[in-house]
Amino acid sequence: MSEPAHPLCPVTGAPAVRRVQTVDARLLAALWRIVHRTDPRPSFRGAARFGLWESPTGLYFFDPMRAGDAGFYAGFYRSRFMRGYLRDSGRAEFGLAAERLAPGARVLDVGCGFGTFRHRVPQADYTGLDPHFSGDLAENPWARAQTLAEHLTERSGVYDAACAFQVMEHVEDPLSLMREMAAALRPGGLAFVGVPHVPSAQSRIPNWLTNAVPHHLTWWTDGALRALAERAGLAEVEVLVSPWSSSDVFVHWLARLSPVKAIRRHYRHAAAWHLAPLAAALPAYLASRLMPLPKPGSDEGVSLLLVARKPPLP
Repeated sequence: MSEPAHPLCPVTGAPAVRRVQTVDARLLAALWRIVHRTDPRPSFRGAARFGLWESPTGLYFFDPMRAGDAGFYAGFYRSRFMRGYLRDSGRAEFGLAAERLAPGARVLDVGCGFGTFRHRVPQADYTGLDPHFSGDLAENPWARAQTLAEHLTERSGVYDAACAFQVMEHVEDPLSLMREMAAALRPGGLAFVGVPHVPSAQSRIPNWLTNAVPHHLTWWTDGALRALAERAGLAEVEVLVSPWSSSDVFVHWLARLSPVKAIRRHYRHAAAWHLAPLAAALPAYLASRLMPLPKPGSDEGVSLLLVARKPPLP
């Protein structure tokens, strides 16, 4: 059988340099139903297998791209872990962004969820954007149930900061989203993009579903984020490592204590791969409650944070 053509990187458009592995859609569907009690099959839209590919920037991406639909997330976000994480205003990436924002800054939070970031920037003029916002808009005047493209027809080029925390990895066209974020900024405004990365604790946990399609479609690197910013016309690029916080350090301990490490492959139908995270779960939970947080620099952290500026007008 001939080798399939290498798909194109969703950031640069260059062909992937290698296929990391192929994942059977039936394996992922069974794991999602058993572990998280949600069915990804409608989101898979008939795909029988997924390739996990590496681009020249180091970006890992699934092909075909299949983002989770509303039914998938209705099930996934019922879990206590996800509810706690999404409502945790103590996440380190929030702090890294908040310290760069001046009082009165006009802040757009793309894919805001519950609007948790606003608690870290009480001094800001905060707008949260989420087309699937689940709260009462009358009681949450800071929220807009819109896509970014819809919002730009009303407010383009006015924000001092545009943020997307753990959003970019969920979309099938990250470059288009980054360009829309740049369009929302005034000249000199800042963009903040927090994403999961590779290599990382998440990528070392065998059969770790949070990193799998249809939830995470991309795993990022410093080079991939810099390429994303460059193609969106942004400058003064920094890529920071977000330290662990109390709501996500469980992942650090699960990766460290799992007796099986996912290095060359990340998903596999094998008893040891299914049982290893289960065996490590209780010790990891206890360690996440009793042990101090890993010190900055001693671990690659929970995620990467891109900080980039829209160039001023000439």
